[in-house]
Amino acid sequence: MRRLALASLLIAALLARADAARAGAPQIQYMLHCQGCHLADGSGSPQAVPALRDFVGNFLRVPAGRQYLVQVPGSAQSPLSDAELAEVLNWMIREFGPAEIAATFEPFGADEVARYRDPPLTDVESVRRELLLAIDRERTGAHGERR
Repeated sequence: MRRLALASLLIAALLARADAARAGAPQIQYMLHCQGCHLADGSGSPQAVPALRDFVGNFLRVPAGRQYLVQVPGSAQSPLSDAELAEVLNWMIREFGPAEIAATFEPFGADEVARYRDPPLTDVESVRRELLLAIDRERTGAHGERR
């Protein structure tokens, strides 16, 4: 009887630990697959790796931005499942903002990631440049005033 109680406690502890690991899974996946280039705080590296901090969510301001976030090679070619990648993207937007977008955005789902993931971008720089121009136009409006 004592062994059964001890085994039950051990199983409960392991399940609790697994639940805790799953709760932090997007952050852990970011650490494993993104942090090496974008750094822990999302600051990136000027002239080499784009910063995520206070910016990544801006891609959601323009229609092609959602697709871009899924199709950049680091996302599209990662070993993450579609559901895991959706969770990581959602975590990144909530974590790195900007705050006004992070508070109200429509989260990515596995089906959306699957739809956009293949093929990955081959001309990342030109697509990013066009999106940054579109984001700037959206933010400044037709008359050049900041929104």
